[in-house]
Amino acid sequence: MSDAWHIVIPARLASTRLPDKVLADLAGKPVVQHVWERASAAGADSVRIATDSARIAAACGAFGAQVVMTRDDHPSGSDRIAEVAAAAGWKRERIVNVQGDEPFIPVPAIRQVAEMLAEDAAADIATLSVPIDDAEQFADPNCVKVVVDGRGDALLFSRAPIPYPRHDAGVVPQRHIGIYGYRADSLARMVSAQPCALEQTERLEQLRALWLGMRIRVAQAVEAPPPGIDTEADLAAARERATAH
Repeated sequence: MSDAWHIVIPARLASTRLPDKVLADLAGKPVVQHVWERASAAGADSVRIATDSARIAAACGAFGAQVVMTRDDHPSGSDRIAEVAAAAGWKRERIVNVQGDEPFIPVPAIRQVAEMLAEDAAADIATLSVPIDDAEQFADPNCVKVVVDGRGDALLFSRAPIPYPRHDAGVVPQRHIGIYGYRADSLARMVSAQPCALEQTERLEQLRALWLGMRIRVAQAVEAPPPGIDTEADLAAARERATAH
């Protein structure tokens, strides 16, 4: 099995809530450049930006990134990454999906998901979580929750408050952090399957992998990332954070 691992950053312009956000200025650089710089510090064998936009490709080429042009009909970032993996001929290589709107993604968290796959040869996917200690967040459908089994594999992801606290048994609910590590062949299998009913109900793509019987390893994030950029308010907060640091 190959020990190589790669980072692919899917980036698109057509964001519903904040169009062009990956090219928005953040401390004098486009948002996606901040993501690429952190990804480049993680020690992967390669870092690629996958996009269907000539504007994004030009901007990323200007700061020296390796850009892969992909089809414009991909329903998700996972599909875009799978196209990159197929073109590169990756089979069992590890691939970390770092979102193009996460300018403060911690470098240790990127490494962590890659290492989780290296440590467990039977795992298909690796991802992270952090504890939820706020009742409002626990009830928020925009906060995706995850429940794991005894060996640390995901049992279920949901927008609903899970596990539901009928009794206080000391279980701390977990918020899913949307960074993924995939094996290339597992990713290809997932994107080649039709969306399942559970995935369509929750609008959570990772449920397709569970539906297919794939193993998703989950670990506590060594360093939790701050929120990404989805709205104008998020962008303003990111600019304040960038100025403060």
